[in-house]
Amino acid sequence: MITHPDEPTLRLFDVKDVESGRPLHPLGAMYIRQLRTVTTWAREYLCRPHPELGRRGPVCPYAQGSIDRGRFLLAIRPGRPETVEEVVAAVEPYRQWFGELAPRSIADSMHTAVLVLFPDAGRRLDLIDAAQEVLKDRHVPAGVMVGEFHDGPPDKGGLWNPLLRPLEAPVPMLVVRHMVSTDLPFLTSREQHVSAYRAIFGDRVPAHLRDVVPS
Repeated sequence: MITHPDEPTLRLFDVKDVESGRPLHPLGAMYIRQLRTVTTWAREYLCRPHPELGRRGPVCPYAQGSIDRGRFLLAIRPGRPETVEEVVAAVEPYRQWFGELAPRSIADSMHTAVLVLFPDAGRRLDLIDAAQEVLKDRHVPAGVMVGEFHDGPPDKGGLWNPLLRPLEAPVPMLVVRHMVSTDLPFLTSREQHVSAYRAIFGDRVPAHLRDVVPS
């Protein structure tokens, strides 16, 4: 477990913490079932190929490396959120901490992900989706992506198979990670997002995505 140096209420658990069987901090112990569900989902879904994905390789190309490096980090935000602003406010401290844990200059930065779990959200999945939009607009200019995952599932099709809903997850969460070059299709709906992408990657667009770059 990692505790924020300045804010002891902010804690991150890695997969080894969850799977070791050793006692966790009381917050982790209270939500151990949800933490284990998410780590199992990561190993059995994100880290493996999917027959409907439409391409070879695992669902998430980075997840296994993130787990192996101890950079797949889970946070618990207890309580049922009532507003979008409440969800955004819950994620922001972890977003700021992410910048300290994984500056782009370090080797493992691209394999670092912070998953902020909302295990008590119930069916207020609309709040998770709306908060993701706010956070995405706010942080894409800094090269940071925030993605929504839940069992709704989010109504976003896969890049290679639009009928697949790849963001389905067993626990509602918002995930913070660095932007990578293959994120371009997620950014083309807003010019400011494309500009942020270009500022980071320039002309280094993967060949299979060059036709989605606005002229």
